Amino acid sequence: MGVNRNRIVVKVGTSTLTNELGNSNLRTVEELSLTLSDIQNKGYEIILVSSGAIAIGAQKMHLAEKPTELRMKQAAAAVGQCENMFLYDKFFGYYNKTVAQILLNADDIGDEEKKENLANTFEALLEQGIIPIVNENDSVSYKEIESDEKIFGDNDMLSAVVAVLCRADKLVILSDIDGFYDKDPRLWKTAKLMKRIESIDETTYALAGGAGSRRGTGGMRTKLQAADIATAQGIDVIVTNGKDPRILYDIVDGKETGTLFAAKKV
Repeated sequence: MGVNRNRIVVKVGTSTLTNELGNSNLRTVEELSLTLSDIQNKGYEIILVSSGAIAIGAQKMHLAEKPTELRMKQAAAAVGQCENMFLYDKFFGYYNKTVAQILLNADDIGDEEKKENLANTFEALLEQGIIPIVNENDSVSYKEIESDEKIFGDNDMLSAVVAVLCRADKLVILSDIDGFYDKDPRLWKTAKLMKRIESIDETTYALAGGAGSRRGTGGMRTKLQAADIATAQGIDVIVTNGKDPRILYDIVDGKETGTLFAAKKV
């Protein structure tokens, strides 16, 4: 089965959703909600993959720093997820949009029956004009938040899996960097933005840096892995800066922004 031409998965990370103090970046959340609502009004189907639960929960619990102990991470995720969904429900509600929460872990994707049920749930929500908001189920998924080799990373991989599951046309990963560079732009002034990448190979991975921002856990490598998965299934992947969510208008209008990982023909 082919992709759905008007279906877009948008992934937004912790560094975009929070400010330097670790609090929710209300302006960004509101602008993201407005932009996605407006794009849906243009006839697109939207799925949002959102991080940030642990970081926001830790702040709301008045913890001095992001927790390292498993039980505290899971507690923070439970608190932060409530805060995230409250804000999304509030801001999307301003524009007469209904949202739904879907929390996943690796077992949900690995089991074929669960995967089919998930796909059917997404289809039912999208048919009703509802915007699914997806996150890793950190409150119960100890494998993800404790493992060094995460399956989903900072939801980059999760967004790719969701895009494939829902047969989306595009996956947009909003990051705290403008796209994929030939070297780390935070270390090298001569770094050049690579605007289009046709294939991902060992050379491409070698250009990827390590961890991302201090508030998030994802780096460019997980974004490459996500792009690798999605492009192999005929899905275009765009990695771009999410500081101003209105950049999504340029993407749906076909304008060049960030780095495009071109879909392979399937």
